[in-house]
Amino acid sequence: MMFDSIFALFSHDLAIDLGTANILVLVKGKGIVIREPSCVARQKKTKRILAIGFEAKKMMGKTPGTIEAFRPLRDGVIADFDATEAILTSYIKKVHQRADPDQFPRNFMPTVARPRVVIGIPSGVTEVERRAVQEAALAAGARKAYLIEEPMAAAIGAGLPIKDAGGSFICDIGGGTTEMAVISLGGIVVSRCLRTAGDEMDEAIIAFCRLKYSLLIGETTAEEVKMQIGSAYPLAEEKNTVIRGRDLETGLPKSIKIGSAEIREALAPVLNEITEGIAEIIEETPPELVGDLMERGLALAGGGSLLAGMEKLVAQETKMPVWRADDPQTCVVKGCGKVLEDEALLAQVRVTGGLR
Repeated sequence: MMFDSIFALFSHDLAIDLGTANILVLVKGKGIVIREPSCVARQKKTKRILAIGFEAKKMMGKTPGTIEAFRPLRDGVIADFDATEAILTSYIKKVHQRADPDQFPRNFMPTVARPRVVIGIPSGVTEVERRAVQEAALAAGARKAYLIEEPMAAAIGAGLPIKDAGGSFICDIGGGTTEMAVISLGGIVVSRCLRTAGDEMDEAIIAFCRLKYSLLIGETTAEEVKMQIGSAYPLAEEKNTVIRGRDLETGLPKSIKIGSAEIREALAPVLNEITEGIAEIIEETPPELVGDLMERGLALAGGGSLLAGMEKLVAQETKMPVWRADDPQTCVVKGCGKVLEDEALLAQVRVTGGLR
């Protein structure tokens, strides 16, 4: 503990939401300093990193044969270890150089400046996948790496009273996974991790346009359409937008006008899977805790909860009150940040001990 307090004088402890779609980094005592897409662009032959974050996302679907632009995390777990390590290394160095630009030279991470890192991971990952995340953080320059389950981090970040005897329900709809859990007395009573979330919504929109309009669109376009006119529940005033892509019949460019009702039809199977998962979790919850959930309501977090009418759909399917957390996309990283500041809470909720 004494050495940790000495190291803390030179390093900036970090909380990281290692998401499939976005990576958020919070510095202890300073707040969120990085919020970028989980994207990497690199040379195929040499594996040299060309761009990370927003710059890499701009390249997705537009690269020549010698360059690959991709997301190194899939369904909440590491699909490409080297690329994930490169992202973490870049952001850890960026945080320290931004905070203390004269403390040490560029591209240099002295041992004494290595930070402690708390990372949120999906609740359904295997021991091998957990180890991969931890090793990537340590290889990127962390002094110690702690892991906590995302539903617990999201509940803490959303301000739910996790230490109370009463039950709290959290549903975190991210890019790669939907995490749902009932929490009581500082522990997870019932949980479920669905590999159905924002990415599957994008894929559903792509499939709908291909089948109904013979129009081929990319992931970026599908995501934009989802954010612009996507909804989970009928809107008071339906919206329209124009989608551009390639006509599968002629191979030429094509534009179509599409409405929010059609996008809702496309998203229906994915949303049904999420609401069914929530209903199943409630079925498995002890009856005493269900009473608490009826009183407190179900909390939604994650970028997927921003889909218009999501609360109404879940409330309709579960017959329970539903509310969305303030700034739902930051709940996991804020929860990890609160854990960083509370050693007792960290010891209670961490999945594995810090290494090194």
